[in-house]
Amino acid sequence: MMTANTDLMTIREMCETFDVTPRTLRFYEAKELLSPVRDGTRRLFTRRDRARLTLILRGKRFGFSLEDIRQTLDLYDRDGSNEAQRKRTRELACERLAVMEAQRAELDEAIAELRAELTAGDADRHDQAAE
Repeated sequence: MMTANTDLMTIREMCETFDVTPRTLRFYEAKELLSPVRDGTRRLFTRRDRARLTLILRGKRFGFSLEDIRQTLDLYDRDGSNEAQRKRTRELACERLAVMEAQRAELDEAIAELRAELTAGDADRHDQAAE
């Protein structure tokens, strides 16, 4: 449930909305990725914070470093548009996709090797049992 000012959300509302812990939000705040408004000891998160958290969580899901995420977010803040941000995000995404595909190829190879080992082991056991 939103606070009286619909632009602001409490830490509890953020946690519920984004399925994160207060510690996670404080961590991103300490890393200067989020900058909630202070009302005494309360933190109130703006639409900007919510948009940034959405991008942070998406970036983390795809394996981007916090530094990559920070640089991308800062591009938007610097020039007030999102063209530079889109371009950099695409570059990073293409690089990350290539890494993920290489990791998958290595994993596929390891799986095939392990299957072959298991099959060979099963054949050896079958041969020993037949003797």
